[in-house]
Amino acid sequence: MINTQTAPVKTERKISPEFVRISAASAIALRLQSGRFSRDFDFGGINLLLNYENGCLSDCSYCGLARTRPGAYEEKSFIRVEWPLVETDRLIGRMKTHEDKLTRLCISMVTHGSAYRDTLEITKKLTSTLRTPLSILVAPPTLNTEKLQQFKDNGVDMIGVGLDAITEETFRQHRTNVPNGSLRWDNYWNIINESRRIFGPWKVNIHTVVGLGETDKDLIDMFVYLKEHQILPYLFSFNPEPDSRMAFSEKASITRWRRIQLVKHLIEKYEFPADAVSYDDQGMIRKMEIRGQSIAKAIEDLDAGIPFMTNGCPSEGGEEAGCSRPYGSYRPSESFRDFPFQPEMDDMQLIRTELALQEII
Repeated sequence: MINTQTAPVKTERKISPEFVRISAASAIALRLQSGRFSRDFDFGGINLLLNYENGCLSDCSYCGLARTRPGAYEEKSFIRVEWPLVETDRLIGRMKTHEDKLTRLCISMVTHGSAYRDTLEITKKLTSTLRTPLSILVAPPTLNTEKLQQFKDNGVDMIGVGLDAITEETFRQHRTNVPNGSLRWDNYWNIINESRRIFGPWKVNIHTVVGLGETDKDLIDMFVYLKEHQILPYLFSFNPEPDSRMAFSEKASITRWRRIQLVKHLIEKYEFPADAVSYDDQGMIRKMEIRGQSIAKAIEDLDAGIPFMTNGCPSEGGEEAGCSRPYGSYRPSESFRDFPFQPEMDDMQLIRTELALQEII
């Protein structure tokens, strides 16, 4: 009797560390995917994302990678951007070929039991092959002091922490705990503080999202606190991900977003005092009192559009953002919320209208 049954076909598990996902912008820049940006500009910030069959075990209400968001993990977007899957060694080889154009590398961890081990392995490959500075956007539930030190010892230049929700209340509201995990406000701050101690001043950044229920006062108080502790805040605008728990929530108005961008820049660069801002009963900006010796320079920055450019880890020289993450806060079909290049004259005309500064100054 002939056995007509066929053996099951084994499929390759395309998971980290052998495979990673990269942002669509990174894939285009490295010629791994066809496409072009809506405007021509130099882009050299390559973003890697860990990949697992069961994905990220966190379940944040606003995140495209959330555990309970429908769909296979490999098909899920992250900050509304596609992340194609690439073999890690092939990617590193391609980056080596284009190394003269690279400005910053970043590995984004996810909340997963293998994330630390795999991130460290990928880190070692990157730092032994490429001279481009490397950041890690860490997953605090997977880390401790010893593991952070291992990143430092193996060539990691900067640590990013996706705090996102910048008050404990909004954090608890949107960031559901992971099974048997430690996705807790105090744990995140422990990792932030330990990263600051290990990596030093201005080598740690905190992702802050505008539009999760916080007030303008909450954001501005956080910017002041982080500056006092020599930690960088990077600004994102909430943009609803389809099928997430916040899919039908409204994003911050463009006027609110522009004003927060401006105040953040003034605090960081020109010692703008927090008490120069007054708030309404809802904690939103009501008035700004512009004062200080550096205001003329600040106005020059405003005219040049600098406050409205993307916040990102610096290039090797430290002067310019090495990571400009196009489309991190808006869809490609939408107008720019933050600019991965210096805004042009027409952009600035629109920005001034959106700011409506005459209403608050």
